[in-house]
Amino acid sequence: MNESYTIPIGPLHPAIHEPITLKLEVSGERIVGVDVFCSQVHRGIEWIGMNRNNAIQSIYLAERVCGICNICHPLCMVQAIEKAAEIEVPERAEYIRTIMAELERIHSHLLWAGVAAHEIGFDTVFHYTWALRENVMDLIEYLTGNRVTKAIMMIGGVRRDIKEEGAKKIKEGMKFYLENFKKIEEIYLHDPTIKMRTRDVGILTKEDALKLCAVGPTARASGVPKDVRQDFPYAAYGDYGVKAITPDVYNGEVHGDVFDRIIVRLLEVKQSVDIINWVLDNMPSGPLLAEKNLVKLKIRLKKAEGEGIGRVEAPRGEDIHYVRLKAGEEPFLSWKIRAPTYNNVLPWIPMLLGGQIADVPIVAASTDPCMSCLNRVTVVDTDKKKEFEITKEYMHELSVRKTRRLMRNGR
Repeated sequence: MNESYTIPIGPLHPAIHEPITLKLEVSGERIVGVDVFCSQVHRGIEWIGMNRNNAIQSIYLAERVCGICNICHPLCMVQAIEKAAEIEVPERAEYIRTIMAELERIHSHLLWAGVAAHEIGFDTVFHYTWALRENVMDLIEYLTGNRVTKAIMMIGGVRRDIKEEGAKKIKEGMKFYLENFKKIEEIYLHDPTIKMRTRDVGILTKEDALKLCAVGPTARASGVPKDVRQDFPYAAYGDYGVKAITPDVYNGEVHGDVFDRIIVRLLEVKQSVDIINWVLDNMPSGPLLAEKNLVKLKIRLKKAEGEGIGRVEAPRGEDIHYVRLKAGEEPFLSWKIRAPTYNNVLPWIPMLLGGQIADVPIVAASTDPCMSCLNRVTVVDTDKKKEFEITKEYMHELSVRKTRRLMRNGR
């Protein structure tokens, strides 16, 4: 009779250096039970933001919700405030917001692809992918002055313009990625070992993706064609007409596995290049801000009263910010954030059940999780059996061993 054991993994995530705990019930190498324990890194950003002197100061807190998604969070927040205060954003500012959001998507997806390669033991591919990512990071730094926190969003528009020279550099950057896309596609979608390690691993069915409210590439890889840019267009996306990418557009089928999540993200890199080129070619003239005078803007916000919701398709999926304004209260009565990782953690359970321990790092990483964005959910299963600890380093080693074993066996 096979005896099962409970293995705690964490509190460090097996794929990234952030706190989350997985408790896996295993029988031999097979996972037969999964518990996920989150909320180990709560920083109180919403509470701090509600106690700042004004809403403008809170934009920079929104940037720090996540070190990677620091365009989508402040964009989502200012959208919510603009709706609550009935502020109309100039068209040129909306187009610049779109460019910055898509540059962030390219940066985020390439970062993820490198991490995914590392988790299955391909550090050469990891370094190559991150070397390609440097191009977009340099471009972001050129446009904003910063590689990480960009500080470009403002209530009612953007803080910086894109001049003719900047547009030329962006075009050159997009040409660079189009030229290198075939190489990336060859590495990730045609290498036999990557396909062996990711095909039919971590399957999330379309039914489970809908039932568990998965978002972003995680949902689209399961055949759910939802994308905020398509379904609820904002910024310049309504003018462009974004279509959600699902894996069947590449190979005519949907498995809902890790390999399909690779397909979706790589195709979205090319889609982002196309969007940026179109926006640059159709950029309207005009002002960057609805109100240039910050004193007047602060007065207007102090008089504003109402509620607003911002919705943005972050690289990881749908991001939502809710704010409530009340006249005389600064910066706002309520600020609530629901980041995409909140939706994409529960799908880990059906993804991991029936899989092997060595696949945990790549399955968990395949949803591109961010624990500092998550902050809240806890899932508990009190049916415990025997426990012993496995470190994240050992989990990574198991993953690399499996890759080498498959290569030796010629599968």
